[in-house]
Amino acid sequence: MSEKSTNLQYEIVPLPKEKWKGTVIPMRYTTGEYFDVTVGSRENGFQVSLEKKRFPEPVSHYPEEYDFPDKLYQDFWEKAYAWGVLGQGGEMIACIETCPEEWSNRLMVTELWVHEDYRRQGIAHALMAVAKEQARLERRRALILETQSCNVGAISFYLREGFTLIGFDSCCYNNRDLERKEVRLDLGILLDRKKKLMRDEVEIRPEREEDYHATEEMTMRAFWNKHHRGCDEHLLVHKLRRSEDYLPELSRILVKKGKVIGCIMYSRAWLKKGEEIKEILTFGPLCVDPDWHGTGAGKMLLEETMELAGKAGYSGIVIFGEPDYYPLRGFTTCDKFGITTSEGKNFDAFMGYELVPGGLSSFGGSFYEAPVFQDLPEAEVEEHTKKFPSLKKQSFPRQWD
Repeated sequence: MSEKSTNLQYEIVPLPKEKWKGTVIPMRYTTGEYFDVTVGSRENGFQVSLEKKRFPEPVSHYPEEYDFPDKLYQDFWEKAYAWGVLGQGGEMIACIETCPEEWSNRLMVTELWVHEDYRRQGIAHALMAVAKEQARLERRRALILETQSCNVGAISFYLREGFTLIGFDSCCYNNRDLERKEVRLDLGILLDRKKKLMRDEVEIRPEREEDYHATEEMTMRAFWNKHHRGCDEHLLVHKLRRSEDYLPELSRILVKKGKVIGCIMYSRAWLKKGEEIKEILTFGPLCVDPDWHGTGAGKMLLEETMELAGKAGYSGIVIFGEPDYYPLRGFTTCDKFGITTSEGKNFDAFMGYELVPGGLSSFGGSFYEAPVFQDLPEAEVEEHTKKFPSLKKQSFPRQWD
């Protein structure tokens, strides 16, 4: 998220579950309008309409009128995560809560609230930007939420944010919801399904010196806030080129219309078993500009360079990577090859691929990568980051720390 995307003068911070669970959100609003939802049966089906109308007198809704007021981290949102804006005394003045709907790969905004004294200052927009970024980072197919047909102010805001009507429930709150003019409306943003890139639309080639800055900026955008607040992969790219273990003959960038939109960088790695050492490969980063996620760019880079690696005589590749992506490309967890990390561990994100049969499993052992991967001090990362357009650091639920 760019810092220029909002004029927000308040900091958005995580609201940890252990501290904020059960916090009542004082949802209240007054409205003079509503969307009248009508459902009529026809001989060949149903006819549904939503028409904006005015109440004879303004109608107000308060938390006290509901048996189940809105609260953060309610038990039925098992994987909820919340952010908020706090006042000078630590009190909550705004919040947003999301929860993944895993079976449908959608992200739900379960709560969004801004105190009356702080509205129309861009806070709701900034909070929604966090939810949109979470949906992008997690590659959700849609961002969805629930509102009420009489909350016209909220509906107007959601429409400006890019939401559209995706459904309704005429008896969600009460069997008289249609009469009471308080019908549940489901709104959503259907996140773009990108058109797949064709091989003849892009150029895959070795990186040149004039590409360095663009490659690093693209890498920073690709990893920003993905694994932790900010990222350090752009510094890794910068330092890896100077490492004696870097393999430029296998590494490639992907270019479309003169713009670097992807890269993969290979380096030497080793398996150690007692006194024996076997040289293998690792790669990282492999990344694609966020604007081109889902287009097959990463797959193209991976397939072409793995073919190069096989022709160069390498027997296998071991990586730390996304466990929901690389198995689709033939990678398997390293325990299947008898390989552990240098600390003797195994986990889903530690994977390998044999370029020849038995290329990894015939040796096994412990995996070691080049020292440059551990040479990314925070102060150096911060200084290098200043060379690129500023991005906002934020915490997200799937980060490693």
